[in-house]
Amino acid sequence: MMGKGKAIVAGVSLILVVGVVVGLVAGISKGGKSSEESTTTNVDNNLSSAMKAVKTICEPTDYKETCMRTLGSVANNGTANPKDFIQAAVTATMEEVKAAMKKADSLKKDAKNSTQKNALDDCDELLQYAVDELQEAISMVGDNDLKKVNERVADLTNWLSAVVSYQETCKDGVTNPELKSAVENGLINATQLTSNALAIVTEISNILGAFNIPPMDINPKSRRLLETESIQVDAQGYPTWFSAADRKLLAARGGAQLRPNAVVAKDGSGQFKTITAALAAYPKNHRGRYVIYVKAGIYDEYITVTKDQVNVFMYGDGPRKSVVTGNKSNRGGWSTFQSASFSAIGTGFICKGMGFRNTAGPEGHQAVALRVQSDFSAFYNCRMDAYQDTLYVQANRQFYRNCVVSGTVDFIFGDSTTLMQNCLIIARKPMDNQQNTVTAQGRAMEHESTGLVIHNCRIVPEQLLFPMRFKIPTYLGRPWKKYSRTVIMETTLADFIQPAGWMPWDTTGFALDTCYYAEYANRGPGSRTDRRVRWKGFHVITDRRIATQFTAGAFIQGGNWLKNTGAPFLLGFKR
Repeated sequence: MMGKGKAIVAGVSLILVVGVVVGLVAGISKGGKSSEESTTTNVDNNLSSAMKAVKTICEPTDYKETCMRTLGSVANNGTANPKDFIQAAVTATMEEVKAAMKKADSLKKDAKNSTQKNALDDCDELLQYAVDELQEAISMVGDNDLKKVNERVADLTNWLSAVVSYQETCKDGVTNPELKSAVENGLINATQLTSNALAIVTEISNILGAFNIPPMDINPKSRRLLETESIQVDAQGYPTWFSAADRKLLAARGGAQLRPNAVVAKDGSGQFKTITAALAAYPKNHRGRYVIYVKAGIYDEYITVTKDQVNVFMYGDGPRKSVVTGNKSNRGGWSTFQSASFSAIGTGFICKGMGFRNTAGPEGHQAVALRVQSDFSAFYNCRMDAYQDTLYVQANRQFYRNCVVSGTVDFIFGDSTTLMQNCLIIARKPMDNQQNTVTAQGRAMEHESTGLVIHNCRIVPEQLLFPMRFKIPTYLGRPWKKYSRTVIMETTLADFIQPAGWMPWDTTGFALDTCYYAEYANRGPGSRTDRRVRWKGFHVITDRRIATQFTAGAFIQGGNWLKNTGAPFLLGFKR
């Protein structure tokens, strides 16, 4: 296993608050004096007030000196406005991301082999995602005032969390110790700024309170729940950003009711013989949903829905009929990041009735079938089959419904905000001397909004594993990163799940106190918790109110439900 960047954006939100705070304090200091009397005094007061505001805002950060240095230079001019602070934060972070990119480029000339060069190429791509998305975030934030800050918090924390994921992906992909050290050193400033920004954004309400500024309709119910901001889901089980047309597409059976923009068929009966060709025909500056119908067939091609290909809806004839397959693997010389048979990057990717495979086998080690970094992405009635690292939920907000995922080691992994519901999760027979771990969530910073929730699913062994299911250990997951967060609730656990439930990442005790792993109201013979691990970071949830935070109505902010309640989506608990 192995992020996209949005380090800059945090600065945006936090700076917006700083600017407003400074402006309010400065305004107060001017009251009651004539313009002549106040000129010199106001400058001194403004300087002091500005730096006091900056200090307060930087208080929740882990790298306070860096925070003070980033914001202080602007505060010291005595006339700073919110736009100045935004510009300072964004520019500082942007420059650090760009500096890290230049560092990765400079290291390429010293790369000793193709593996090292490819890893640096990956870093370059990942950091470019950071720059691109931060530029978009600047545009979004620029037109908003403090009253809109709560609406931005969800996006900002999501984007900043994606930044962390991309940075971690870059570092994880470099295996040579000397080169890895150089890359990590090149990213250290960007990493610190990202961490600071996340801390400040998640503490906005406290910062406002410290200065007696009204919260401006900041509703805690619509804000951070266990530091999680995510997608909304309606009563039909579809994310609320789906248009009526999107719902109609997902509800349609077969291709007869749909009018796709592109039809893919290996037998030549469509407009294109490959999915790659259909995506290449995506019109520049296309608006609305771009629909691709993939007829039954095995598509042996490596596919990427690029960042410019937004709002793609792809559907097939069924997860066992319309199948994308590949065999790239870590053992074959590919990074985990680049091993995916199918990668979804462009925002708003929706998929129905498709299968994704990586056939490298267990001996290929890391070999991804599907990699997703598309924000607001959804998969319905799809199937992902591989062994180690099958489904890479890399970053951003993702939703899976009625899907099948099979694998062995860490086969659902990544650092996104993901909810899986009514899915079938199948553990397969691994290599000799291996154990199965269903999940490896990758939350690396405490204030990230990411996590993995598995709700009302089934976790079972495949037929080949069944006879030896008690000899080959299978665990629900292990903490890949320091703040890994996974919650499994109201899910059927077959008898092959180890009594301990979860296993450590290594023998050092890494992350056992800082992770958040929890179970609630699971069922089946593997669900007993009396012999579960005794980590500080593991929780058997018995308080329904705590568990509620991980239901669709809270974890993915399901507040805008349709009146139709007859659909099978679970807004709350199954029971």
